[in-house]
Amino acid sequence: TTKYDGIDLDEILKSDRLFNNYYKCLLDQPGGRCTPDANELKRLLPEALQTNCAKCSKKQKDGAIKVINYLIDNRAGQWQALQKKYDPENVYINMYRNEARAAGIKV
Repeated sequence: TTKYDGIDLDEILKSDRLFNNYYKCLLDQPGGRCTPDANELKRLLPEALQTNCAKCSKKQKDGAIKVINYLIDNRAGQWQALQKKYDPENVYINMYRNEARAAGIKV
C-alpha cells in the first residue's frame, strides 16, 4: 500500500522525541506512545520481514533502507534491540544479507 508514503522519515530521525516514540512503541516499552502510524508499522513489520516487503511501495523500500542505515550508523544499540525483538535468530538478516549489501546497508 502507498498509504504511508507521505511519512516524513527525516523529521522522525532528526527528532529524539519522535524517534523514541516509534522506538518504544515497536519494542512495547513503557512510555512509548504508539501513534496510529507507529501501531501500523508494528503490525506490518513482521509480515514485511517475512515477505521481503512484498506489499511495500518503492518509496517505502527506499525509506526502510534509509532508516536501517541511520540506525546502524547512529543508534547501533537501538538497532540491536530491534533486531533482537524482530529477528532474534538472525533468520532475516541472513536471508537478506546480500540484498542489503547491494542496497548499501552495512550488515
